[in-house]
Amino acid sequence: MSGFKVFAPATVSNLACGFDILGFAIYGPGDEITVKKSSTPGVTITKILGCKGKLPLEAEKNTAGVAALAVLDHLGIKDEGMEMVIHKKMPFGSGMGSSAASAAAGAFAANILFGKQLSKRELLPFASQGEQISGGGTTIHLDNVAPSLLGGMVLCRDNDAFDVHRLYTPPGLYCTLIYPHIQILTAHARGILSANVSLKNHTQQSANLGGLIVGLYTSNFDLISRSLKDVIIEPQRASLIPGFYDVKKSAIDAGALGCSISGAGPSVFAITSGTNEAEACAKSMQSAFKKHGIESSVFQSQINTEGAILC
Repeated sequence: MSGFKVFAPATVSNLACGFDILGFAIYGPGDEITVKKSSTPGVTITKILGCKGKLPLEAEKNTAGVAALAVLDHLGIKDEGMEMVIHKKMPFGSGMGSSAASAAAGAFAANILFGKQLSKRELLPFASQGEQISGGGTTIHLDNVAPSLLGGMVLCRDNDAFDVHRLYTPPGLYCTLIYPHIQILTAHARGILSANVSLKNHTQQSANLGGLIVGLYTSNFDLISRSLKDVIIEPQRASLIPGFYDVKKSAIDAGALGCSISGAGPSVFAITSGTNEAEACAKSMQSAFKKHGIESSVFQSQINTEGAILC
């Protein structure tokens, strides 16, 4: 196959009550990769756009490069390779799954380039390898990379076993995602979390998670609203985002079903039951951030059910 482009979308993870196990893809922001075959074995990254020189060109150190290399190795591609140009079309360090989108796009592109031998679900372990590079650790977290690759809202029942499941999302569900122009490092946001959870909070969070899933499958927006509450992680991370509780209140007052931190932050998401409420939330949340001296960008989307695509 000659050169082509792929795109993998940004994601919202945790969804308030689903820390490290829930995520969904959105339309709009994401990562685009242009690829073509090369006579040089392995992966060559010739250019990265939209990152202001902050990301490595070395494939072994780049999330998209590592994911693509893992696919090539699995497929036994040794005598030829691929060239890629990465275009970051979303902010990184934003809580929108930037590294996951790169990894999903890299694995997806490599598979297409060499004959579509694997399904998207079979690509998940290789995309995960790419995302792990960004965090510098060995712990697998699929709540961003799985929805970016597969699309939809995804429950990650067992990260190590890649036991992930797409959940039903009712028509009319919208996400308003506000990205304040500040940066929070995922490692720092994770490092401040307590290793201990009270029995009361564990029970309530489990009930909220169950209620959210039931609400999704029954299109019960009232139950979804009652369940989109985080009693464990959000209280520990809220102070990292100036004005967070004012922004959250503004979203609820504007008609949001729920509002919380996207991933490790600083992006904040609101879930609504229609476009009018989504528009109202966007205006209200941006205004709340501005009162705290913070400019922001807004993204509005239904749940992206496609995931990584060939452009």
